[in-house]
Amino acid sequence: MRAIESRAAKRQGEPLMKTIGQFVGFFLGILFSLVSVAQYPARSITLLVPWTAGGTSDIALRALAESASQHLKQKIIVENKPGAGGALAAQQMAGSSKADGYTLSQLPMGVFRLPGMVKTSFDPVKDLTWIINIAGYQFGTNVRTDSPWKTWEELIAFTKANPGKISYSSPGAGTSLHLVMEDLALKLGLNWVHVPYKGTTDAVISLRSSQVQVQAGSPPWDLVEAGQVRPLIMWGNERNARVPNVPTLKEKYGIVANSPWGIGAPKGLDPAVVKILHDAFRQAMQEPSFDRLLDKVGMESFYMSGETYAKWTRQAFEDEKKAVQRLGLKTQ
Repeated sequence: MRAIESRAAKRQGEPLMKTIGQFVGFFLGILFSLVSVAQYPARSITLLVPWTAGGTSDIALRALAESASQHLKQKIIVENKPGAGGALAAQQMAGSSKADGYTLSQLPMGVFRLPGMVKTSFDPVKDLTWIINIAGYQFGTNVRTDSPWKTWEELIAFTKANPGKISYSSPGAGTSLHLVMEDLALKLGLNWVHVPYKGTTDAVISLRSSQVQVQAGSPPWDLVEAGQVRPLIMWGNERNARVPNVPTLKEKYGIVANSPWGIGAPKGLDPAVVKILHDAFRQAMQEPSFDRLLDKVGMESFYMSGETYAKWTRQAFEDEKKAVQRLGLKTQ
């Protein structure tokens, strides 16, 4: 009888012990999380750059990482992971990295287009933590100075008269550069050939080596100043001070394309860690030396806080999906 009573008492106590165990586990989890945040960052951070080394984006991000490292008191290591129009790094980060603040990625506009161009479960709005928007690009349509086209109108006239004879390079399929060039082709009745690369460096090399006749991207200002490359039209809101005589797409067609980019992490990153990272990158981008570098590589500062950035991405995702569908774009 006593043995039966003992077993019954033990069974009655099991739910209580289980509840206590769950409570202790939950409490320890919170305590561990608080300690981890208080110590963050306790080691180096990896920043994924979705472009090839040496390009304008790579140069800007390496400078940003070096400056932010000083504010975080930990080194930010840049790792190049080009592909998928700049979306590969963010996609892989979202699928395999922990939301602990030690793996970050640049988030270019290509992340919004990838789901519309390939079959993937990746959802940039739901699968990422948006930390801060940093800058936008000063894009243009550029040719060699020894080309026969001195103006945008001349290039368009030649392209219309010679369907399929003009090829242009870009940093990849699904990039803002690809979409705008194809949108222009649709509007103007053009047939030109897209030649995608994995970064700006290779896209510029293809222009210099005459593999293509046109480069869509940030003008290589060193080559412009050396008299080797000529921008025919710029894509910003206003004319560029370096080439004030070059018109803009806005003037002719009402198009502005500066392709904002920022920094993000896997979904679920602790808000306290988000703030630490946001503040470090915000301080880095406010340094005069970084602003000068942006201008040198053809970019301009474009700040959005994490909250504003996240709200902006929802509309951007919908807009870019519609653009991909309208143009019938697929990965190449």
